[in-house]
Amino acid sequence: PSLRTHILLTSQQTSMADLSALEQRTRAAEEKMKRLQKEFDEVQAVKRLGTESAHTHDLPEMSAPLTELCAENAKLKYQLNVLQRAFAAEAGAAGGANAKPYDASKYAENFLQTVTDLFTAAIATAFPGVVCDASVAPCTAKIENPGMYQCNAAMALFKEVKGKPDAPKSPRDVALKLIAAVPANDFVEKLETAGPGFINVFVKKSVVAQHVSKLLTVGVLPPPCERKRVVIDYSSPNIAKEMHVGHLRSTIIGDCLAKLFRFVGHDVLAVNHVGDWGTQFGMLIAHLKDQFPNFATESPPIGDLMAFYKASKKRFDEDKEFNHRAHLEVVKLQSGEPEVTRAWNLICDVSRKEFKLIYDRLDVTDLVERGESFYQSRMRDIVARLTEAGLVEDDKDSPGRKIMWTKAPSTIIPLIIVKSDGGYTYDTSDLAAINHRVTEEKADWLVYVVDSGQGDHFSLVFHGAQRAGIYNPAVQRVEHVAFGVVLGPDGKKFKTRAGDTVRLKDLLDEGLVRAAESLEKKAEERKQRGQEAIELSAEEKQRVVEAVAYGCIKYADLSHNRINDYIFSFDKMLDDKGNTAVYLLYAYTRIRSIARQPALAHIDLKAAAAATSIVLEHPKEWKLAQMLVRFPEVIHKILKDFLPNALCDFMYELCTAFSEFYDNVYVIERDASGAVKNINVSRLLLCEGTARVLERCFAILGIRTVEKM
Repeated sequence: PSLRTHILLTSQQTSMADLSALEQRTRAAEEKMKRLQKEFDEVQAVKRLGTESAHTHDLPEMSAPLTELCAENAKLKYQLNVLQRAFAAEAGAAGGANAKPYDASKYAENFLQTVTDLFTAAIATAFPGVVCDASVAPCTAKIENPGMYQCNAAMALFKEVKGKPDAPKSPRDVALKLIAAVPANDFVEKLETAGPGFINVFVKKSVVAQHVSKLLTVGVLPPPCERKRVVIDYSSPNIAKEMHVGHLRSTIIGDCLAKLFRFVGHDVLAVNHVGDWGTQFGMLIAHLKDQFPNFATESPPIGDLMAFYKASKKRFDEDKEFNHRAHLEVVKLQSGEPEVTRAWNLICDVSRKEFKLIYDRLDVTDLVERGESFYQSRMRDIVARLTEAGLVEDDKDSPGRKIMWTKAPSTIIPLIIVKSDGGYTYDTSDLAAINHRVTEEKADWLVYVVDSGQGDHFSLVFHGAQRAGIYNPAVQRVEHVAFGVVLGPDGKKFKTRAGDTVRLKDLLDEGLVRAAESLEKKAEERKQRGQEAIELSAEEKQRVVEAVAYGCIKYADLSHNRINDYIFSFDKMLDDKGNTAVYLLYAYTRIRSIARQPALAHIDLKAAAAATSIVLEHPKEWKLAQMLVRFPEVIHKILKDFLPNALCDFMYELCTAFSEFYDNVYVIERDASGAVKNINVSRLLLCEGTARVLERCFAILGIRTVEKM
């Protein structure tokens, strides 16, 4: 790590004991500060109640002990971050086995966090007792003479200290005081005030160059993070029904997050909570027995399971005798009768094969099936536990039904734990699933990638699980990663022209056709412009078509804020201009084509990366390098908010920066005759670094790359 301060790091004898002791001191200070803050808030509340008109200046000042603790706690947090980095460097250099999770060799420094740490410490030093976020963000291109980052805390700090003795007279004065209080370090080149009180942070070029070199020699690494056991629940189609456009977003977003979690080193269990239980299986089993009486010894040729489902549903609705038999089959299934269980397994297997065809096309892997059937016995256990705890009560409006009230905000409906007929509900199975994932799977994070329409349901279930003591939000992170719906060109839910739900298979097939047509059109346009044709074999063409078709569908989804709805349009997805998968894939192949030039055939990039210093003298070199080292902070952000569109935005910015770089500086300098005069190896390595970062981004998004296009 590049950050070095004058505090604590007085020797190279840093040990795990130092780290553990400081962590304990930090936690103790935080707990004490919370207690004092609560007492202070209570005093303020009493004063407000006893005063006809309470104004801010009438309220008591923060108590001296609390003021001291706030300042001390801010310093402790900063010291802890610094010590962790220092320990990582030493343990990594020594190859220490105890370096986890701070083994620096396995992580890339998060520059944004480093700058935030510096200003957090500066705030604690310059304004003791004032609690204020450091508010550090990357500088935008719109800012004149920008640094790499900008601290925007001065305005908020000025409001906090205004009117106090010896307080700065303006936000700009606050900014100057903060600059003076920033700890000594070898990370920042200079700090400058801008506008009313912004602070532009200029990172040393040598630091950025060092991290670009690490990227080239070690690889594209994640930011430092504590390893978690993560259970992520996504896709979740229903057995005996085809996957449709409604499963698209859960599958794509969920798989992207699962890939991200694995990249940063988390222990990930991806769960496919399929619908494989319920009354509908009674009619399917009864219909199977009628159509294929020898199913137990001869595998029935069920080619179209959806047609099979519709035929059984029609009989179930119209034939009373069949309806009665179907209900009896459900009872037999629930009791575990062998013949009925074989029939159920056969139907499930047919569906699994169909699901796998879709997952293979989308490169969705490591998805473990845990359907409703998996939780049947666990549901009985959870009902017994809730009943024993006195949390379940009889529903006065429905005899036999058992309910549980939660402490969810504005709760007007309860969880239904047992139906009036004695059956269980989605509420029951979801409570059982949370209990299983926390107690048996030992999960630290539970992530549910399910549409926004299920928001109220998950709010009730999560609050119910907390009330029952199934999980503690202070220990486990349990989140509903909600998303909007896919819309058609008319702004309504995406349907076929006939008004039916769009099958996922049909959507992917159309994507292949549209991608092939688009690529052929682009090739013809290239030919008409007199440009050299890109020769591809039939196998290479197919790889490109699939990469573009499936990639554009995934990217169109992931590049939008998942919370919002989005309009599905192949025309927009396949555009090679703007923030699209096609543009990014083309940019990637363009970069890869540079190293394939005959003039560079003799250069060993791996050896060059180890032997060559990265030079960042040209403004476009500097801009591109800054973008490359921002990758860890983007990953860190997504781990907080689960919004993958930030990665898409980063990729587009990176490709834009590369385009500016490549259009303004030479990598291979030629004379008038075309002969090679000079090869700038440092710039060639910047090209390689850009390709590697893009390749890692594509891998996280689940999009295939191609070398030629």
